[in-house]
Amino acid sequence: MGATVEIGVLADTHGRLRPEAVIALAGCAEYYVAGDLCSPLIVPVLADLAPTFAVAGNCDDDESLPLVLLREVAGVRILMHHGHLPVDESAYRPDVVITGHTHVPRIVQDGGVLRLNPGSAGPRRFNLPVTVARLTLRAGRASARLIDLPLA
Repeated sequence: MGATVEIGVLADTHGRLRPEAVIALAGCAEYYVAGDLCSPLIVPVLADLAPTFAVAGNCDDDESLPLVLLREVAGVRILMHHGHLPVDESAYRPDVVITGHTHVPRIVQDGGVLRLNPGSAGPRRFNLPVTVARLTLRAGRASARLIDLPLA
């Protein structure tokens, strides 16, 4: 039985990486940012803590960010895209799909696929909570939990 891997998941930072988000995701083996970073500083700050992977959102103009990312970690296939463009997810055969865009935090088990939207970790918008998520990989299975961040 393999070790447990914790992945910190953020989206829609819109240029603001809250210290509370970094604290909530402390100790994660990797970080995933599901678009709308809106700042070249988000990835380097997280990458100083652990390997960090990000995709472009509709508000990003960094052409080095891919639109879609597929990684296999601890036997789990993780597909990430922002969610603003159509993606043929079935072509990637994911176990987990991470998206952002809506700012609505959500975890749904959809058949064999865990769908995770960590909500928005940046400025509060639309009267929605400010949230991040932790994705836990254990024995080839994935689970996730949302973390509400205090508003400052």
